[in-house]
Amino acid sequence: MTTQAKTTYILTATCTSKLGTVDVVTRFLFENQCYITEMHTFDDTNTCNFFIRAEFTNDADSALGLEELRAKFSDEAERFDMQWAIRDPRTPERVVIMVSKFDHCLQDLLHRYRTGHLNIEIPAIISNHPDLKELADWHGIPYYHFPITADTKPQQEAQVMTVVENTQADLVVLARYMQVLSDDLCTKLQGRAINIHHSLLPGFKGARPYHQAYDKGVKLVGATAHYVSPDLDEGPIITQGIESVDHSHTPEQLAAKGRDTERLTLAKAVKMHCERRVFLDGSRTVVFPGS
Repeated sequence: MTTQAKTTYILTATCTSKLGTVDVVTRFLFENQCYITEMHTFDDTNTCNFFIRAEFTNDADSALGLEELRAKFSDEAERFDMQWAIRDPRTPERVVIMVSKFDHCLQDLLHRYRTGHLNIEIPAIISNHPDLKELADWHGIPYYHFPITADTKPQQEAQVMTVVENTQADLVVLARYMQVLSDDLCTKLQGRAINIHHSLLPGFKGARPYHQAYDKGVKLVGATAHYVSPDLDEGPIITQGIESVDHSHTPEQLAAKGRDTERLTLAKAVKMHCERRVFLDGSRTVVFPGS
């Protein structure tokens, strides 16, 4: 006798904190013979917002399909004015990657994509330089070279947005894209564009940050992945990583440590986003743990 593979779905929802928010989700799943395999909830007492994420299997003989589940839960969620979604995690996220000349984060994402460690599709890579086209060609991914100057920035960003729309991208990843996005583009991509940058304590801005850090004898290097926002490098944080260093590290070694931390931190942020573990909560995020 063969055992039918179980279908797993992810339900995410957020609403104003009120009595019965957990019950409306768990009771709905129980009544529709769905078995919860993982669940996280958070009630933000400062913003009075409630967040829930539930993974569940739906393998009964009378199991409802995805669209039927969505239709039935819509009625329940309406009573709580919930923003919600139910998705099949087997469907890969469509991710457009933006990059300049540094390739370490791009290389890491491409490796995880090819080996199945990230459940994504990459329909396009966009760059303001031609340098990494050969890499994209090797992976069989369309590469769009859109040069940019201060005068051509609006036109260049319009080209970027056209690619994002035409590829039906779910997410845009700035994998060391060394251009500041305009407020307009940040607004259009709100909640679906992730950036990565170094995090040094204390902070060093401007040119040659690792040389500045070396001169001050830093003991930690790190990286922060966050959603883009009009405030440069100050968007809602998804993940952060740190590595210890000491007096023996040269500026070049500090930068190498930083690159390693950047690629790992960015990959984790992309994974968490694609698994629907990240919720926006004003200027902050709620991030439920995952493997």
